[in-house]
Amino acid sequence: MVRITVSAGNHDRIFTPVSADLPAQGDTALELIDQESQRAVPFQLDATGTRITWLIDHLAAGQSRTYALCPASSTAVPPATVSLTEVPNDRVEVRIGDELITSYYYGSAYPRPFLYPLIGPYGASVTRHFPMQNIEGERQDHKHHRSVYTAYGDVNGVDDWSEEPGHGRIVHTGFQGLEQGPVYATIRSQSDWVSNSGEKVMSESRAVTIYGVPSAARILDYEVRLTATVGEVKFGDTKEGGILSVRVATSMDAARGGKIENSYGGVNEKETWGKRAEWCDYSGPVEGKWVGIAVMDHPGNFRYPTYWHVRDYGLMTANMFGLSAFYNDPQRRGDYTLPEGESLVFRYRIYVHPGDATQGKVAARYHDFVNPPVVTVEA
Repeated sequence: MVRITVSAGNHDRIFTPVSADLPAQGDTALELIDQESQRAVPFQLDATGTRITWLIDHLAAGQSRTYALCPASSTAVPPATVSLTEVPNDRVEVRIGDELITSYYYGSAYPRPFLYPLIGPYGASVTRHFPMQNIEGERQDHKHHRSVYTAYGDVNGVDDWSEEPGHGRIVHTGFQGLEQGPVYATIRSQSDWVSNSGEKVMSESRAVTIYGVPSAARILDYEVRLTATVGEVKFGDTKEGGILSVRVATSMDAARGGKIENSYGGVNEKETWGKRAEWCDYSGPVEGKWVGIAVMDHPGNFRYPTYWHVRDYGLMTANMFGLSAFYNDPQRRGDYTLPEGESLVFRYRIYVHPGDATQGKVAARYHDFVNPPVVTVEA
């Protein structure tokens, strides 16, 4: 038996993903038992069998909870609450129960991979449908703003942001793993960033994890590793890009009455564009319900806290390179050269919630990401 204790620390925890490293568990069927309630808690072991993840439904600040990981009374395999379905050469669909939450599009028909749609708490997408679908009333500008995506406008001089003539591409080369289960699903993909002529610029590994939290919120972890595999890579100073980029539903646009907020209290484009912040949130009405989407920067990321290229017309990106534009000073350069053989790793959490940033308790949920509960393991 393995005893695992979770301490909430200084913050209330509500449907918080928690992980712990364990000794290898072999092939024995296991169950995780909450020692106070004596109920079995859904959990998931990673492919190595040495890392366990589950969800804390509620744990008040200052409180602890103990679990026992022990041989299961039944060998039945729990259903995959978060499931993946691949549509070959096009996308991987993600469902929580029977509900489609998002799809990871990677087919050669697209200039670069993206997530679409991103279904929020009330069953509608919090990201724009265009250009994947033409919906009456939506803005149809910036066709390269494809829902949730990674792109940058100057990588060794290659435009991998727009879809204008001569643009580069991010070409999917395969999946490193597709994992589903009772707690989360993870899509691990490999891609090459290439020029318009097909010359490779660098390699990318991406991992998107979707947690099976209740429909009142959605939590996705998003990790991008960029590696200089064919020589050094220079990220040029431009505002046109974002390692994590979101185009929200048109009805949420701040220009139409929606709201941008950042971790320092800045509101809307004038107070948030080009500013550094630990997180940025975009909220507004979708089909009559106010919803929001927050992107959270991790302290381990390059130039944390990141700068935000965020616009009243619906765009929100984490861009740590475009300093000359953000400071309105051509001498303030944000260029960065990644040496050959080295990598930049970026981690973000996407949190989709009801209400604005205050009602959605974005600041509290940020601590779940960067100051998670303390976990101790006794084998």
